[in-house]
Amino acid sequence: MMKTIKRISALCMIGLVLLYLGSCDDDSTLFTVSDPNAPVLADLGITQIELDAANTGNPAIALNWSESDYGQPTAVSYDVQFSMDEAFTAPVTATSVTGRNNITLSIGEVNSAAGNAGLNPFEWATLYTRVVASLGTQQSEAINSNTLQFEVFPFFNYIFNDYYLVGNGTAPGWDNNANNPPLFRDAGNANLYYYTGFFTKGGGDFNDGRFKVLEFRGLWQPQWGVTDNEGEDEIKTDGDIAGNPATQDGDPGRFGVPSDGYYEFTINFSTKKYTMTPFDASGATMFSGMSIQGSSVATTAMTQLTFDGHIWYAAGIRLTPGEVSFLTDTGATWGAATGFSGVATNGGSAIPVVVEDDYDVWFNTLTGRYILIPLNL
Repeated sequence: MMKTIKRISALCMIGLVLLYLGSCDDDSTLFTVSDPNAPVLADLGITQIELDAANTGNPAIALNWSESDYGQPTAVSYDVQFSMDEAFTAPVTATSVTGRNNITLSIGEVNSAAGNAGLNPFEWATLYTRVVASLGTQQSEAINSNTLQFEVFPFFNYIFNDYYLVGNGTAPGWDNNANNPPLFRDAGNANLYYYTGFFTKGGGDFNDGRFKVLEFRGLWQPQWGVTDNEGEDEIKTDGDIAGNPATQDGDPGRFGVPSDGYYEFTINFSTKKYTMTPFDASGATMFSGMSIQGSSVATTAMTQLTFDGHIWYAAGIRLTPGEVSFLTDTGATWGAATGFSGVATNGGSAIPVVVEDDYDVWFNTLTGRYILIPLNL
């Protein structure tokens, strides 16, 4: 009799569980949102802001906007964006807030946003701002507010990163503070860098012809290399990059070349990819002299890199606001219209210098690429 009761009880329990699970399925609901209304930015009440470098923590602008309604009781996130053009071709997000519809930005924050958006320092220019509403960490159902604009006078904001070669395949060897040549930054993409020049395989064994990329001369970290561990870092023509401490705690593997020769090395810190391809330098002119000249500096002779005669530099040279160009021993003048980095051409525009400082200036006659690195900003 007891065995029968236990059997009936077990069957009843199974039935109750199935009934409960079925009722849970029947009561399930789908989370839906209605078409949101766009946030509306209130007028600023100002038309010009002159940013003061001595008081960067002081408030610059207060933004207020109406909240977006998604038809659900959920917190809405708002990105405060700036741009140098009304189309927001390359928007810069200055800050993000959730569950509120106002923000006050400091002078320093607005100055950084203006610099990141591409505005030149010490010049009046139009800066555009808007708010973008969205839901969740995936920024779903994003919708833009109206756009406001005002004139801004930024102070100088050096927004770029600089990177340097180190390794036995390059000029300084494994010395992290030996006039290490910099990578040349792309003028239109601040995450993309190039180095075109001579690399050596040295003794020719597995560990020769190697190099890494440093963010600061004299410091081993941060450093960048390949995702493979040292000893397993086979030489490749392209692949993924890794960085200590950017992507991991340990040091990355090494880039490398299979033989002596000229190569073009590219590295993109946004996509985390690199390429290493042979470069034909057979028809390139090897100049015997190079100077930097212009309204920013008295004509000054540059130094030819012994390791690679196509690379020229002037270390710690004082430049004042104005312009510079490169003068070859043949009398040709090379320049371009972009500051800090770019590609100079024979007879091109003078290179603008927007702020006074001591600079390391590098010029590559193989490609025309140049970079002006301020040392104290």
